Amino acid sequence: MPDYMFLLESRLSAEQRAALQLVAEIARNEALNIYLSGGAVRDLISGAVIRDLDFTVEGNPARIVRELEKRGACVVEEIERLRHFELIFPGDVEGSIAAARDDIYEHPGAKPEIRWSTVIEDLRRRDFSLNAIAISLNVASRGLLLDPCNGLADLEKREVRALSMHSFTNQPVRLLRSLRYAVRMNFKLEPRTAEWFNLAMERRLHETIKGEDAGRELLQLGREENPIAILKEWAKHDLLGVFHARLAKRAAAYDSLAALARVRDSMLSAGFRPSLTWPTLHYILGRLKSRERSATLHRLEFRARDIERVTGLEDEAGAVIKMLKGRKTATPREAYAYLEKVPLGLLAFILAEYSQPKAISKIKRFLYKWKPLRQALPVAELEMLGIPRGAQFDKIIEEFFQLQLAGRARNPQDRVPILRKLAGLKPEPKKPKATAAEKIKEGAKIKAKAAKKGKGAEAPPAGQPKAGPAQKPAAQPPAPPAAPKAKKAAARKPKAKKKSRPKARRAPKAKPAKKPRKRR
Repeated sequence: MPDYMFLLESRLSAEQRAALQLVAEIARNEALNIYLSGGAVRDLISGAVIRDLDFTVEGNPARIVRELEKRGACVVEEIERLRHFELIFPGDVEGSIAAARDDIYEHPGAKPEIRWSTVIEDLRRRDFSLNAIAISLNVASRGLLLDPCNGLADLEKREVRALSMHSFTNQPVRLLRSLRYAVRMNFKLEPRTAEWFNLAMERRLHETIKGEDAGRELLQLGREENPIAILKEWAKHDLLGVFHARLAKRAAAYDSLAALARVRDSMLSAGFRPSLTWPTLHYILGRLKSRERSATLHRLEFRARDIERVTGLEDEAGAVIKMLKGRKTATPREAYAYLEKVPLGLLAFILAEYSQPKAISKIKRFLYKWKPLRQALPVAELEMLGIPRGAQFDKIIEEFFQLQLAGRARNPQDRVPILRKLAGLKPEPKKPKATAAEKIKEGAKIKAKAAKKGKGAEAPPAGQPKAGPAQKPAAQPPAPPAAPKAKKAAARKPKAKKKSRPKARRAPKAKPAKKPRKRR
């Protein structure tokens, strides 16, 4: 059986590991059983990028959330009816904490009655088997995999399997979700699930999807790495009309989404991971007019702050471009200080959408030139000079970075002298020049070493007698002198000179005879 805790430690980022340990510690102090569940476990096992951390608690998670807020976490959304909290953990890690529950339906499609339950019942009431897996974070069972619906086998078969024949009837939004999972993971719908999907589409259950559920699915689409493929799959099954009727008739801005994806890949290769949720939603809804876009987001129950992020994206980008073209960011130092406060997602949108040379040049220098300089500051060299960590240490490092932005202190040989100067230390004493006698002595040492090395090379291998003095080879009688070669000039006959023939003179042309004149 694989060691899932080792997988977690090796696959999670440093910030995600810290968040996981913090949540487990608080749950242990509160005497609550807690489990990592859902998408995090699915992505961990399938090898995909772990986007967020979802935790399930047997009990009320409010106590854990309150303690997390004291330690720097931020609650983004709270669904009190479900005891569900969306959070941003310290280190900008996205995740959620929810109470284990069971949904009881009086009849298919009815509003469920919520009952608090164990984690096993919580996993069994979920949408698809690949989301019904959890890993225990409790002391007595740490690392134990919980898989009551055999989701691990479906991951190996690369199939999306619904857990009930009423899955799409109870929550029609799962029609969108099943296709999104299939495209993202390159899976196919399990045969029976595909039959239930087609039956639900024939009954036009997609027209009954609630605005809130559709909005959550659209928000998840904005976080996908390949939204174009998912949009095309939704369009293939006539599901884009769920968001707005005009989206079903007019294709999304696929070219702009592709340009945004190229910028994201370039930034990822440089070590940046921009959040492209709002630019992606801007392009998906870009075919709608401004009023229609705002009305659609309100109908889908987006928060007012998120609506402003989508509808006001172009205004934000314009303000950044105006600042980068102005005098306030004329120097590299000023441009860096300003761009460091701009979200990476907004910078990616500007690079994909606009063609302002001055602004684009500064953004690219910030990402691919200045940021790498910031990450390679000579912290170790400054520590070796004996400067302790503290305010002075940080000040010296910052001054050194400002010199690099100005084009100085980039040569590795100049680092230590500049650091000594910034730290107020005396320059390193120069080595005195060697005298003539010392040079002669050093040359003699080099010759002695070379001679010793030569003798060592001639020594016989161990176990063999030393060779005596080298004997001269026996003299051989001299070879008889070779017969002189005949001269080539004697052997060859001189070439006869060609006699020049006198040129024949041309005979003068005979003049025509004069005709005799007739006598009168």
